[in-house]
Amino acid sequence: MKRRSFLKLTGGACAGAILGSNLSFAKNPNNNSALGRVSIDRRMLRSRNQNRSTVVCQNGIVCSSQPLASIAGIDILKAGGNAIDAAVCANAMLSVVEPMSCGPGGDLFAIVWLEKDKKLYGLNASGRSPYNWSLSDALALGLKGIPIYGPLSWSVPGCVSGWAALLERMGRFGFQQVLEAPIHYAREGFVVSPIIAGYWGSVNAGKFPTLAKTFAPNGRIPRFGDIFKNLDMASFFEIISKGGAKAFYRGQIAERIVIFSKANGGRFSMRDFRDHTADWVEPVSADYRGYDVWELPPNGQGIAALQILNILENFDISSLGPNSAEHLHLFIEAKKLAFEDRAVYYADMDFAEVPLKQLISKAYAKERAKLIDPKRAAQKVAPGRLSGPSDTIYLTAADKEGNMISLIQSTYYGFGSQMVPDGLGFALQNRGQLFSLNPNDLNKLEPHKRPFHTIIPGFMTQNGKPVFSFGVMGGDFQPQGHSQVLMNIIDFGMSPQQAGEQPRVAHFESSTPTGRKMADAGSVGFERHIPDSVKEELADMGHKLRSGTEAYGGYQGIWIEPNPRRYFGGSDPRKDGCAIGY
Repeated sequence: MKRRSFLKLTGGACAGAILGSNLSFAKNPNNNSALGRVSIDRRMLRSRNQNRSTVVCQNGIVCSSQPLASIAGIDILKAGGNAIDAAVCANAMLSVVEPMSCGPGGDLFAIVWLEKDKKLYGLNASGRSPYNWSLSDALALGLKGIPIYGPLSWSVPGCVSGWAALLERMGRFGFQQVLEAPIHYAREGFVVSPIIAGYWGSVNAGKFPTLAKTFAPNGRIPRFGDIFKNLDMASFFEIISKGGAKAFYRGQIAERIVIFSKANGGRFSMRDFRDHTADWVEPVSADYRGYDVWELPPNGQGIAALQILNILENFDISSLGPNSAEHLHLFIEAKKLAFEDRAVYYADMDFAEVPLKQLISKAYAKERAKLIDPKRAAQKVAPGRLSGPSDTIYLTAADKEGNMISLIQSTYYGFGSQMVPDGLGFALQNRGQLFSLNPNDLNKLEPHKRPFHTIIPGFMTQNGKPVFSFGVMGGDFQPQGHSQVLMNIIDFGMSPQQAGEQPRVAHFESSTPTGRKMADAGSVGFERHIPDSVKEELADMGHKLRSGTEAYGGYQGIWIEPNPRRYFGGSDPRKDGCAIGY
């Protein structure tokens, strides 16, 4: 297949993160800014610029959701590090500047193209449930589901083990070098950016005092334009820079977390940390119109994107208008089918016989596609009959050698479980909330088991060569976001920047791996700029529409062209970040 027409539309050197139209210099001293002069109209953040230039460069590029993280990654590349070093540095920096979305208390997944090996590698650095936490324990407490917040939602944080695995196997630098910039900004402070300032409101100061002490000091949540410091995180990173992952999982960090757990009703023991491993796994793929799209196998939901694309390949998407009613109807129906399988079959493959090859096969997709009525929304959707026992940051980086990394990392909800171990400066994730308490489900709670995961890195190759490193954060939305971005590029010929700027739709209320079942046909939400006429057509087809508009997901992507090697980067205007190349 020929490379797409976006190459005619590229230009520029940096996709700006904060748009001039979002800022005004106000005379009113009673505005909502810390400075008393710089104010922001938050309504305008929902209608961001949609014509940034695609960033083009030759030597290296980093795309992330906050400019300081992108800059820190570029500095690593210029200092002689590679894309893997840059990604770990950028991720650590995001732990400082976007702490509600990611950090050492969460999990990590990555797909890496290593140019010298001409090969893709997958990394699953997600943590497992405590040994002392079982289905019978939860049922004895009278739980119908695992609470979203608090210590019962904890699983072992895998992030630091993921950083270590990447650096030890593929990096050039060690922790001391890649953590230098994050330590500096945690200690000296940084200016809070506008979108991230809005996320800070997820702090529940009244219920979780250690969270408030760390992230709402003096009883006040930081606002746009404030300078924020996290001295505890700076100290934590200094411990890791000297002792590495061993200090986290076998040393004083694990000991402090276990003490905190025992004091707050958690189930952690030192054995949970000592036995934790980050695992190298084989990525899995499906061909979509001549491109191989790669995801990681469960316990994550990456193969849902492959299932959606496999189903859509049975329809001539490129003949339809982008975001037309006909296009969106087919996409929504394919998503509903894939997510019913997700609810039943996706689980930790060390504990469950997941019918992976069947789920992503073309023959299975063809049969599922036959269930789609091109004119009518399905009101009831069932999983396929198969043999077999159901807030985040994304970043991507590439270097002058041709190495590329697709990395996603999260604490799940904003500030995860909302609990910060004393003196460590980061919240523990609440990913364990995604276990099912139904004993018949593959994803049921069991000791030392990985829960179902929503965060998924993506990658695309063609003829065995790297083409596109990409991801779309956003919980359950992520497979939907992957599919919409790839249709924009492959079917509609958009650039990596344009593909992420297009308005998105999201389908809600599908059945879930935690045991919740879809009611009726679910509902469809829209971003701004989807025409009312399209919404009316979808309603006529039987889709239930949500009122108002939202913003769905946060995208970053890097496309590579060979001979000579060039990178084309895109960054989502829904976030504060940018693509920076040199």
